[in-house]
Amino acid sequence: MVQFLFTIMVSALIGTTAYAKDKLVLTGSSTVAPLVLEMAKRFEKSHSSIRIDVQTGGSSRGVNDTRKGLADIGMASRKLSEKETDLKFFTIALDGVAPVVHKDNPIKNITDAQFRDIFIGKITNWKELGGIDAKIVVVNRAEGRSELKMFAKRQNINVSDIKAALIVGENAHCIKSVSKNKNSISYISVGHALKEMELGVPIRLLALNGVEANMENVASGRYPFARPLNLVVNSEPAGMKKSFIEFTLSKNVRDLIESQSFVPTQN
Repeated sequence: MVQFLFTIMVSALIGTTAYAKDKLVLTGSSTVAPLVLEMAKRFEKSHSSIRIDVQTGGSSRGVNDTRKGLADIGMASRKLSEKETDLKFFTIALDGVAPVVHKDNPIKNITDAQFRDIFIGKITNWKELGGIDAKIVVVNRAEGRSELKMFAKRQNINVSDIKAALIVGENAHCIKSVSKNKNSISYISVGHALKEMELGVPIRLLALNGVEANMENVASGRYPFARPLNLVVNSEPAGMKKSFIEFTLSKNVRDLIESQSFVPTQN
């Protein structure tokens, strides 16, 4: 009987230990999430007691969830605004935002003025830019997406002025929409698009103001439409939160950053 009770107690303890894992929850940018997910997998290998849950939903979700305590760490693919100075941020990589079209589109470059005029409905046919005689299908990004805020700010337009045929959220949705319509245009993470292009997805990034959208030009500062990829917290990080953030800023993940076609911030 004693042996039986001892066995039950040991089994209970083992079961408790198996599920007594610390957990970090990260939410936010769909641009940052795939990179952080790979970082998390590597971090968990050397920290077996920690489980990291990475969720998307947009940069605004990451910021808001962090502020409300719904997430331990937010992910934001943009600078924090003046209204968000109560939060702390850590830049883990750099990325660009570029015009994206179907790979069969003959247009190679557009200017900021052309980019703007397409999205507010002043340019409506590709032939106006030297392309084929076809109506331009504008694919815009949804509210809460950092790309939308950056695009509107850069082009000095109100979001309500954008004339879109389709509105999408995640980068994956944007890529799918553009890859299925040869006359479409949108804007997207340079790193995310380059990875999809390597996999054979039929999309292509346009040069902006004559500067190619690639890692080298983002790193050098030549590419005119770039942004930081940030982790956001609501107070000075401590414990496993601090350990994970320090890991994402270390040289231990440089290869992961480069494999996602982003630019490392560490030398």
